[in-house]
Amino acid sequence: MTLVEPPRTQAERQALLDAAYRHCAAINAEHGKSYHLATRLLTPERRPAVHALYAAARTADDLVDHPGADPSGDLADWSRALLAELEAGWSDDPVRLATVHTYRRYAIPVEHLVDFLAAMTSDLTVTGYADMDALDRYMWGSASVIGLQVLPVLGTAPGVAREEAAPHAIALGEAFQLTNFLRDVAEDVDRGRVYLPADVMAAHGVTREQLEAKRYDGNFRELMREMVAIVRRRYDDAAPGTPMLAPESRDCVRAATDLYGGILTEIERADYRVLDRRVRVSQPRRLAVFARRLTAAQLARVRVTMAKPNSRSSTGA
Repeated sequence: MTLVEPPRTQAERQALLDAAYRHCAAINAEHGKSYHLATRLLTPERRPAVHALYAAARTADDLVDHPGADPSGDLADWSRALLAELEAGWSDDPVRLATVHTYRRYAIPVEHLVDFLAAMTSDLTVTGYADMDALDRYMWGSASVIGLQVLPVLGTAPGVAREEAAPHAIALGEAFQLTNFLRDVAEDVDRGRVYLPADVMAAHGVTREQLEAKRYDGNFRELMREMVAIVRRRYDDAAPGTPMLAPESRDCVRAATDLYGGILTEIERADYRVLDRRVRVSQPRRLAVFARRLTAAQLARVRVTMAKPNSRSSTGA
């Protein structure tokens, strides 16, 4: 693989970098509407980095979920390119360029990226998980490290070490992913994967064949009821971490939590019928959550700006 040299001038580098971040923001807006709405509550200098991390995760996930002729090779090639470009400091691919810049700017440990890519690779061959412990091991790479990647971008409050907030960031990443698993049972089984623990399924008399047949019954309802309770406990584990974040980042996390937690509420309202429909939070509900958090987020930004009068918004290069 031949690495691309960055442009010679600062202006050219900045133009390409700005375009790369805009490309990532468009991916976020198209594929993660609730998450993208929440990011609008972040300060402008933080927002592009979160878009980049989302776009990188989405791109790798799409290589697995919407594969080409050689999904294993495509993912391996993309992963090798990103890791090499992270070391070199530049890429000609917009998603990888923004990711490289974000990782280097916020000193995000490369181990988080390696673990994430390993989890994506496992999706090519692993089709189910025996129990919650096995699912948690998978989620370390697919969700926990996402929380750890985002944490340096959000920042922590004065006097709060990043290590203190990390367990809560991990729990929130897991809660978001578990929410997606419950919402997307039907889509995932169509791709040959089940993210519901096999032992919990067996305890409720639900089989993989039932999921594949999209057959809803009382057993499936009770299985989903238990899983929703499990996920809500992860949100409870995450909650103490929000006050540990930088004040200007808290309302973004609160909005994202409200929106993703709202998916669980919608699953309950649908009587856990997720096998024949995609449950979602309505646009009016998303906008209401955003509006409720907007004033608090704006006030936090004002306070930060007053405390740092010489700060300026920039993606940097």
